Amino acid sequence: MNKIFNDIINQYKKLPQVMAIAIGGSQIAETADINSDIDIYVFTDGDIPIAERLKLVKKYSSRYEVGGEYFGSGDEFWIDRMNKQLDVMYMDTKWMENIIENVWYKHLPSNGYTTCFLFTLKNCEIVFDRKEWLKNLKNQLTTPYPKELKQNIIIRNLMLLKDKPFASYYDQIKKAIQRDDFNSINHRISAFMSSYFDIIFANNELLHPGEKKLVKYAKKYCKILPANFSQNISKLLTQPNSNTLNILDDMISELKKTVL
Repeated sequence: MNKIFNDIINQYKKLPQVMAIAIGGSQIAETADINSDIDIYVFTDGDIPIAERLKLVKKYSSRYEVGGEYFGSGDEFWIDRMNKQLDVMYMDTKWMENIIENVWYKHLPSNGYTTCFLFTLKNCEIVFDRKEWLKNLKNQLTTPYPKELKQNIIIRNLMLLKDKPFASYYDQIKKAIQRDDFNSINHRISAFMSSYFDIIFANNELLHPGEKKLVKYAKKYCKILPANFSQNISKLLTQPNSNTLNILDDMISELKKTVL
């Protein structure tokens, strides 16, 4: 990173609410391309006033969005002298501590993306750490992937795919197809894929890397993958598609062979 970037980081360091700062996203996950922005995680003990955030951003940017809060607390701005977009995400320290407690220690699964924030935490690069708070938090994730968490993610999300007696993703997609409701088909397929990948990463005892380039990431790092993995996903995501249910059946069947 260059001098301008370091100067921006130093400005955030001066804010009394900031406990730690880290670089993350595609820059750390090795999935960055020419269109990738720079993700910065600012871990805070208390809210930073919008006015203070805006004042900081305007020093470096003529094109920005501060305080939009559309995808959580964060600011996005174009660094004029770097010709690069910076995404700043604010994360409450207590909130992050609770995620580790609930997922890593209590083994509570979600409907997809169970370990995404843990991936963010484990793989982020610390650039500032008041009282070594972030270092100590990251160290908690150096233990082996919990077996109970693995099983809980698989059980919950397999149920959601098709085995749930009512309103499984499969059933919802089937009804949407019968109604010619392509918007609903795509909506439920997205949910299906969230749980599908959550199972795959848990079965490989890997933390979930997020939303982008998942097929490429899984093929690179997962030792256990369902048969016809990338082919089925390619076919499934071509919509409208009269073979959607057959593809889903094959995806579920092959996935189960890897976990049951």
